[in-house]
Amino acid sequence: MRKNNKKMVRYSEGAELYSMGLTAFQRLANEAGAVYRIEGMPPLVKCDVFEAYLEKFRK
Repeated sequence: MRKNNKKMVRYSEGAELYSMGLTAFQRLANEAGAVYRIEGMPPLVKCDVFEAYLEKFRK
């Protein structure tokens, strides 16, 4: 599913990578528990955790 080899992405990059709006990506990443917040840095989203969460919605 992933188009690059990065393990973690920022919100804006992730929204583009997964072809969804920024707000939707942020909400889903938080629901997935894939967000890492490091003091003084923008949040990072772990792609593996996010993709595993997305698989729950597959029909």
